[in-house]
Amino acid sequence: MSKTEKHEFQAEIAQLLEIVIHSLYTEKEIFVRELISNAADANEKLQFLQQTAGNDLFEPERPLTISVTTDEEAKTITITDTGIGMTQAELVENLGTIAHSGSKAFLEQIKQSQGDARLIGQFGVGFYAAFMVADTVTVSTRSYRPDAQGYVWTSDGKTGYEMTPADDLQRGTKIVLHLRDEEFASGYRIEEVIKKYSNFVSFPIELNEKPVNTIQPLWTKNRSEISEDDYTEFYKYIGHDVDAPQYRLHFNADAPLSIRAILFVPERNTELLTMSRQEGEVHLYCKRVLITPKAKGLFPDWLRFLKGVVDSEDLPLNISRETMQDSALLRKINEVLTKRVLKWLEEEAKADTAKYAKFFAQHGHCLKEGVATDWSHKEAIAKLLRFKSSYTEGEATTSLADYISRMPEDQKEIYFLHAPDREAAEASPDFEAFRAKSWEVLFLEDPRDEFVLEHLHSFEGKNLVATNKANIKLDRPQDRSKSLSEDQVSGLVTFLKEAFGERVSEVRASERLVGSPAAVREAGGGMNANMRRMMKMMGKEDSLGLAEKPEFEINPDHVIVAGLERLRHTDEPLAKQVATQLLENAMVSAGLIEDPRAVLGRLNLLLEKLLPTNS
Repeated sequence: MSKTEKHEFQAEIAQLLEIVIHSLYTEKEIFVRELISNAADANEKLQFLQQTAGNDLFEPERPLTISVTTDEEAKTITITDTGIGMTQAELVENLGTIAHSGSKAFLEQIKQSQGDARLIGQFGVGFYAAFMVADTVTVSTRSYRPDAQGYVWTSDGKTGYEMTPADDLQRGTKIVLHLRDEEFASGYRIEEVIKKYSNFVSFPIELNEKPVNTIQPLWTKNRSEISEDDYTEFYKYIGHDVDAPQYRLHFNADAPLSIRAILFVPERNTELLTMSRQEGEVHLYCKRVLITPKAKGLFPDWLRFLKGVVDSEDLPLNISRETMQDSALLRKINEVLTKRVLKWLEEEAKADTAKYAKFFAQHGHCLKEGVATDWSHKEAIAKLLRFKSSYTEGEATTSLADYISRMPEDQKEIYFLHAPDREAAEASPDFEAFRAKSWEVLFLEDPRDEFVLEHLHSFEGKNLVATNKANIKLDRPQDRSKSLSEDQVSGLVTFLKEAFGERVSEVRASERLVGSPAAVREAGGGMNANMRRMMKMMGKEDSLGLAEKPEFEINPDHVIVAGLERLRHTDEPLAKQVATQLLENAMVSAGLIEDPRAVLGRLNLLLEKLLPTNS
């Protein structure tokens, strides 16, 4: 008759079990992931031995599998692997000694060999998670060693455990959990958990004799082995999307970190439809086991449109596998991934400009956010930005690099103009001088664009400058007619300064206006009108402060300005009204008067005075 041995747990084990059961894991379902991961580790170790020891193993032909069986009536769940198994001494060491699964010792034994040691499990106390849901756990195991004895290990997870020799056991380990409730005795519930965490484990998993993990972990395969249909099917599964992805990146890196990744860009960005911020959907795996779904910190937030998988075997996980121990390493992974994605998108932009334009229309707002929030990558992100310009036609766009390539030698800065559409931009007084000089101007239609370029400040050594800034110096066109003398211009400027008082900070004759009578310019360094509107839309009026007074420029060669100069000598009150109307027209054009209806009353009174009556 076989003799049963009784052992008390070390004091540390009792403490550990208390922690595991009550506070280590945030979700009880994690026990399924941990036990299946341990089963996969056992199979991987046996797989390595098969490569090195040949047939000098117990049951060498037995296939490496993982099976799970549930029994709602008996309230049990059974997880069986056909891996390395355990001897009596290993049972004591692995299940009766704190934080020891045998994996680290096994790694020490093979680290000098030429085998793929990265396949070997690195996890410690996952087995004890079984006691979160079970009153009693029974482990039946038989080592791979040809002359080994099988054993049955039983514990209630409180005081200790029993071990009994057992014959006729197959190689591997079978764990039976006698559950406290029926939730995890449900096959449907266990299938849900397996597919969530362990769907990409490298060995077949059967649940109640039915295959579960049928989707292949494509990131572990060579690209040459994967068809486009495979990628699309995988994306639809991992990304929960019915459409094929727009872009795909499959890459491996071994230095400075071991990373395997497949990343996708969806065809559409749901933020544009729902007006709500979406979460990133890149999941973090370690050795094909899900560590963190929608992992935060894996990518910067502005890359939240990405979907896919990142698997790194270099992760030093905490004992619950739920958080990273080394935040510096996570930052390093973030840096490696971010640089690779930026390079990838730049390559795609060059390869197919039309396709990239569709990408940017959907996801460009995220890249713009990156320029404004990610100091370390803003230059690289800026290469990916696209804008309409005076050079492009229709909906076509240009990059900042292409803009610079077209700059004439005497142009030193990149100019941009914010307007609701191309027609408004081309009609703007701020564009006139640039059109006359044939200098390209970026047309910013998105309210965020001006803020983004102001934040970017420069690109490849060229300052980014708004066309409405007062300090831009442009040569006066040579073919302009002289409507007023210098003395007349000087006198009119003095008159306007007195008429406007504190409404403007400066009045001057313009060197830039060609077809418009007047314009207002924003002083450099202040918050411009568009930014002030954005702050109000976000409900941040309190942080606006006082708006800087604009500078007023007149076109001395325009017929209206010439007429105003004559009018001030014959009817000064009316001239002041005309001047005020001219100022407010310019402010409306510049967006400095948000409600133009306020100007209509004065305009109607002015028209009454100027138009003849019947009396």
